[in-house]
Amino acid sequence: MATDIEQILSHRCDNGDDYWTTPDHKLLKGAPFTTLESVLYLLELGFDPGDPIMKETAALIFSTQKKDGRFKISPSGGIYPCHTAIALNSLCHMGYSQDVRLKQTFHYFLETQQEDGGWKCNKYSFGRGEETQYSTPNTTLYVLDSFRFTTGFEQNKQLEKAVEFLLWHWEVRKPISPCHYGIGTLFMQVEYPFRGYNLFYYLYVLSFYPCARTDPRFLDALKILEDKTIDGQIIVERVVPKLNKLEFCRKGKPSVIATKRYQEILANLKK
Repeated sequence: MATDIEQILSHRCDNGDDYWTTPDHKLLKGAPFTTLESVLYLLELGFDPGDPIMKETAALIFSTQKKDGRFKISPSGGIYPCHTAIALNSLCHMGYSQDVRLKQTFHYFLETQQEDGGWKCNKYSFGRGEETQYSTPNTTLYVLDSFRFTTGFEQNKQLEKAVEFLLWHWEVRKPISPCHYGIGTLFMQVEYPFRGYNLFYYLYVLSFYPCARTDPRFLDALKILEDKTIDGQIIVERVVPKLNKLEFCRKGKPSVIATKRYQEILANLKK
């Protein structure tokens, strides 16, 4: 694992500046070694969140925050809910969920929740078909992942509505939202580390919410993941090629850390 950490750190300046960013501070440029993602890989590997590198990276992320709580993660691009959700999620995992600076960001999401329970990016890259009336599942998943770090999230009715939206998507499966997120072949592949909308991450986040844990749709999805395990271990089915060089997430191999995340899901079911 130490070698994996070294490899991730070796990519710090790939994009032209330190902390995996560009000179003009684009935080999601250069995937998979972006600012907002690389810190999550390091945390998965047990890297100290109090390390100066992590503190400086957090400061960089906070520097893109607007007064209304949103994050402008690219100086030349728009400000989208998905970008704010990813930035918030990274900071929560880094230990900043109780930071006063994030209070406005959490408030922003509670104030902008859609009628269907999710959150929506109004960027219509695929036109304005009927499917674009719905919220964006991936953004909603990131928001729920962030809120689980807050006090009393289990009893929050607004979050329960967001959970229901994602469970409903398990039923309809079709691509929805302006970004066309569906539940199909790629979704069903076990992707690790968590980088987007897929079966493993979907189950992991929802397992923290009591209203999801006994729901037949959640249990149906969990059975599919269980059937993919070998001797109780998670086998990585899909990973970004550049990450496949890292030991903790090799494609086709069991992952010790991914298995720990799976065990967290099972432990959450017993709460």
